[in-house]
Amino acid sequence: MTVHDRIVAEPFSLQRRNPAGGTKPLTAWGFANETDVLSDVLLGSPNFLRHLSTSSLSRKHLREAPCNVQIAQAQHKDLVAAYEHFGVNIHWHEPTPELPMQVYSRDSSVMTPYGAIITAMSQWWRRGENYAAIRTYEKLGIPIYDMVTAGTFEGGDFNVIEDGVVLIGCGGARTQEEGARQVQAWFDKEGWETRIAFIDEYYVHIDLMVVPIAEKLTAVCLACTEPGIVDWLKGKGHEIIDVPFQDTMALGCNFMSLGKDRVIAPTSSQTLIGQLKARGFEVAAIDMSEISKTGGGIHCMAQALKREPA
Repeated sequence: MTVHDRIVAEPFSLQRRNPAGGTKPLTAWGFANETDVLSDVLLGSPNFLRHLSTSSLSRKHLREAPCNVQIAQAQHKDLVAAYEHFGVNIHWHEPTPELPMQVYSRDSSVMTPYGAIITAMSQWWRRGENYAAIRTYEKLGIPIYDMVTAGTFEGGDFNVIEDGVVLIGCGGARTQEEGARQVQAWFDKEGWETRIAFIDEYYVHIDLMVVPIAEKLTAVCLACTEPGIVDWLKGKGHEIIDVPFQDTMALGCNFMSLGKDRVIAPTSSQTLIGQLKARGFEVAAIDMSEISKTGGGIHCMAQALKREPA
């Protein structure tokens, strides 16, 4: 299906959500979960990347060893090549110098089965990314489900665990409880099971701690994830692969599942990579050590636009 066909099938609209729930899923875009086969992804260019103080992690690197932007840009090219290797269609935000952190395309929006959610960034120098995301979805012909207005909310805190189940992170600094509760209310009305995970702001977003790998298989940093969340996942039949705390601080739990037992992961996450290969997964290991100094990893740098059942 061409982009033109998708525009015809799913005409762009700024608000598609039914306030009472029961919103119809899209047919040309969207996904039921984070582990089906990834066919289309939205990336942001690192052309204007700068190392800014966006989190305790990025501040630490600013003090000790700031990012070499040229190396970071080369690492991002390797990430793009991995998506191309796996046959994923890549769509891009239009890069502008005013948006130096737009490479983290997951933060400014969230894709759902019903269309995109435009988030509300916490830091003033990133709020323009939200407006740019609206333009991107208009260009692609992807309807917008709704926009977060009650408080700050960032895409790394929207974690679809399995069909109809979402884990919403809330650290207070980047995603506020008011924003998290607003998103939770929308999906409660859609009939989803929703759960809010209150996390220390040190961990930035929930996708640094908990990320689905495949059906009923989830990577979790047990050292920093609330035991109640772990028990909740296990109660749903999820097998847990523990990612060590030190690996997590190097964004080792921030990877991208492509479906069909394929994963793009950072080379720093040796424990996770070893566990996945032992299970027969194909892993594209990418060195993200320099670009991740600016505050995010592989999962942060990608917004899944469409996944298809295997």
